[in-house]
Amino acid sequence: MGSTPSAKKQDARDLTAGVTEDWKNFVVGEVNDHVVRLSVLARDFHWHSHKNSDEYFYVVEGNLFVDFDSGTQSLGPGQMITVPKGVRHRTRSQTRTILLCFESADNDVTGDE
Repeated sequence: MGSTPSAKKQDARDLTAGVTEDWKNFVVGEVNDHVVRLSVLARDFHWHSHKNSDEYFYVVEGNLFVDFDSGTQSLGPGQMITVPKGVRHRTRSQTRTILLCFESADNDVTGDE
């Protein structure tokens, strides 16, 4: 069997190796009408919600805190969480954290509100 021409192997750590900003988010793949974003976070993001799209976070490296009005979820490497559309939240990390975000392609990463 040969390799599939449209299949492209990627490495999250390689793609983020040169990122020095405390927040950077960019598309690394597409799945139907959704995108896969790779994010580097080393600060608090602002409170927001998304009225038309759920968000799914998968932690590759570091520690991610997802704050909700009802409390905080702490995630480490290999852990994941779904934030349902319309739910107010913010992500934050005190150390460099790499995560994958799965969401609809037209979702505004900074939030609707």
